[in-house]
Amino acid sequence: MTSEQTVAALDLKPALEAVLMVVDEPATEEHLAKILERPRRQVADALRELADEYAAQGRGFELRFVAGGWRFYTRPEYAAAVERLVLDGQTARLTQAALETLAVVAYRQPVSRSRVSAVRGVNCDGVMRTLLQRGLVEEAGTEPETGAILYRTTNYFLERMGLRGLDELPELAPFLPEAEAIEAETLEGVPSFDPDAPDSEDADDKTEL
Repeated sequence: MTSEQTVAALDLKPALEAVLMVVDEPATEEHLAKILERPRRQVADALRELADEYAAQGRGFELRFVAGGWRFYTRPEYAAAVERLVLDGQTARLTQAALETLAVVAYRQPVSRSRVSAVRGVNCDGVMRTLLQRGLVEEAGTEPETGAILYRTTNYFLERMGLRGLDELPELAPFLPEAEAIEAETLEGVPSFDPDAPDSEDADDKTEL
């Protein structure tokens, strides 16, 4: 059985849920139909049925049609619980993964999540959400070619790093094994930094968010 045949054989609603759980931005009906090898009308009907089902069940999340596409959102009435999570996260130190991701954004900005993930070699969606919650990165428009959301560091990042501007970031070249490594899309060897920890703190002591 080929991968296309496998996708076409999946139950549509669970397949839509699985895909929508990992999207970075609202997914269009056309795109979802292409991914799942189904007619657009069938996908559109299934999405609206899912949205109605979640509303009827009183779930803590909802499926919304926003900006031409579909995406999961938490329900406003549960905002207090989400805010508690965000505030708790702001008191914890950044993980090594968060520090590395922040470094990529700092040196590549404006940059999309997919670009950050490509540089690090792992999916960075969860880490990017943490950095957004901490106020260290922010949205900076969209990429003209793909429509993907772009991200940049914030003034709070500069404040925590003690920098007057991005031009004060240390040069990458001394930390890379070869100059052409930049073109190879790798930041291995770039020193990690924690804007929330004193210089004497060891990176291994950071708590996972």
